[in-house]
Amino acid sequence: MNFNLVEFEASFGTSSQLPKSNMPEIVFAGRSNVGKSSMINKLFNRKQLARVSSTPGKTITINFFRLGGVRFVDLPGYGYAKRSTAELKRFAELMEGYFGSGRQIKLIVQLIDMRHNPTADDINMITFMLSRSLPFVIVLTKSDKLKPTERQKRLEALKEELSFAGDYDVIEFSAQTGLGVDKLKAYIEDILEKK
Repeated sequence: MNFNLVEFEASFGTSSQLPKSNMPEIVFAGRSNVGKSSMINKLFNRKQLARVSSTPGKTITINFFRLGGVRFVDLPGYGYAKRSTAELKRFAELMEGYFGSGRQIKLIVQLIDMRHNPTADDINMITFMLSRSLPFVIVLTKSDKLKPTERQKRLEALKEELSFAGDYDVIEFSAQTGLGVDKLKAYIEDILEKK
């Protein structure tokens, strides 16, 4: 799979706009400011595929990208406090609409900032995925910000913090150094090859 050939397809702000799911979908999820846009741009080797902002909570739509017969889905970042009540309601409706519309979800790439404990919203998202039996991989962003010994400590701590999740795979990632890019690409390709 040539990740460089991905193309932006469309953005949707309400669940009623969402197209029917007619191909496998790889989903990117994570809290605002976790580095999701940077990770997507690094994965597809593009500078501006996903817009990177210094203001968290900028992505308030579900963005669809297409590569051959696969859709990549960028969900809005969750957990951003400065959203209005109306925005939060629309966000919840959009998420429920997406996950409740019989999507062909092959994998959710769940991003967590490696420097910090998973947030309550991260825990809620992982609990949600487990309750729906949705396949996921944990990608630890901003790993370049930690020294190797600190990274090891965080990996050990994460086993405790996410012990409720049972067996899951973890990929350390850095949009700066490229750590984990090839591993994540291979992981996605492997998932898509499985019927």
